[in-house]
Amino acid sequence: MKNRSVLALGLLVFAFAFNSCGKKDPPKTVGVVGLFSLSGNGSSLGNNSKAAAELATDDVNQYFNAKNISYNLKLTVNDTKLDGELAKQYFADAKINGARFLIGPQSSAELAALKPLIDDAQLLVISQSSTAGSLAIPKDAIFRFCPPDKIEGAAIAASIYAKGVKGLVTVARDDAGNKGLQNATGAAFTVKGGQTAAITPYPATGANYATVIGAIKAQVNTFTSLYGTANVGVYLASFDDGVELFKLAAADAALSNVKWYGGDGMVLSKAFLSDPVVADFAIKTGFFAPSLGLPVATESLWKPVAARIKAKTGIDPDAFALAAYDAVLGCCLHAGKNQRVNS
Repeated sequence: MKNRSVLALGLLVFAFAFNSCGKKDPPKTVGVVGLFSLSGNGSSLGNNSKAAAELATDDVNQYFNAKNISYNLKLTVNDTKLDGELAKQYFADAKINGARFLIGPQSSAELAALKPLIDDAQLLVISQSSTAGSLAIPKDAIFRFCPPDKIEGAAIAASIYAKGVKGLVTVARDDAGNKGLQNATGAAFTVKGGQTAAITPYPATGANYATVIGAIKAQVNTFTSLYGTANVGVYLASFDDGVELFKLAAADAALSNVKWYGGDGMVLSKAFLSDPVVADFAIKTGFFAPSLGLPVATESLWKPVAARIKAKTGIDPDAFALAAYDAVLGCCLHAGKNQRVNS
């Protein structure tokens, strides 16, 4: 990942320098807007993404200054709280204010809400963490920096099946990204030879978690009678709201004795790590959830950036957060090429 960023930054400097040689004009501002969840659901990734984008902006502006390049990035970050309506509002503001690029939003549900607006705007959008396969639409202005749900679903399903699970109960938060993961994981697990029971996705707001837990338990009991406790698992695709299900499940013996798995939206979440009941439940059930990997071969390139992000937020960043850093560099490279062509 970061090796591409270093190359991109080098090309970026060349592109802007080509267009700026001999000019003494005041710096031209290039507007970049970040749409991240900074409070509530998804805030661990959101705050890390904000820090990453800020660091990338600082790094680019320092390069510009050192090379006497007459451009300046201006980053504006908005807190969407994973709310599609808020994302639409901030998108409209970005367009009015003349922003050229938008980093985010984090969730596929927000990105789906923005899709009609993006199609009508002259704005490049890069989401660092959207996974919904339903948004893989050719030739639009949306770019994404992580694999789609079908790839993640196939990977986690293979891991679950390899652990000896024969019956898998799947449940998801009712949004495009998590439902996509639930469907992809269940389908891949069935292809492997396992049996899947899909629980109806619970609402993003106002969910009755006790009802959801009741539905999960009923299916777990059915699978336990068929395969035995050791061969039953539960797959949950959610964001921070998954802690509510974990709290209820922790008080139930049947649910505490089967294996639990999850989607990428739960990885490194402070909501799961900071609650003792939830953390103990995760340990007891061997909770496992995948995230996009970072290559060991290029650790010397991305690890310093990861350390700088953690110094700002106190949270270990994952590949999605580092993708926000790359996205800022990518936007600038795109702007530099356009300025070079249009000048």
